[in-house]
Amino acid sequence: MNVAENKVVTVTYILHANLPSEEKQHIETADASRPLSFMHGVGMMIPGFEKGLEGMKTGDSFNFTIEAAEAYGENDETAIIKLPIEIFKVEDKIDFDVLKVGNMLPMSDNQGNTMNGKVVGFDDTMVTMDFNHPLSGHQLHFSGEIIEIREASAEEIEHGHVH
Repeated sequence: MNVAENKVVTVTYILHANLPSEEKQHIETADASRPLSFMHGVGMMIPGFEKGLEGMKTGDSFNFTIEAAEAYGENDETAIIKLPIEIFKVEDKIDFDVLKVGNMLPMSDNQGNTMNGKVVGFDDTMVTMDFNHPLSGHQLHFSGEIIEIREASAEEIEHGHVH
């Protein structure tokens, strides 16, 4: 059986990214004790990852690079916004251990959607937050192995994810 749409694919992998501070930085590992299982072709994985595995079979090894556009996208300058510092106050105080450059903070938009933003700067009145995915704008490198491929159940196909 080959990796194709509506197949449940289980893989091990090591992910590295090219980040500005280092040529390649380890991001995460899914090993045999905690492999990744997903339904192929339903949009749950980044497009370049699915394309890189397409057609492979159980036991195949992979080693491929994904450009930013096929991963988490390029950095979107409109996702970097300034917010009034007052919204970061709790009981009329700002906790500067939390509001620190580089920290990721959970935020909510006007519709109540939760998103994470990275503090990139602040002054007495405004906080600059970056809501781009942390890996946007970066090339990703995956290496690993296809552990198992199986047919997705009717329920998994209906729900769009592995059970």
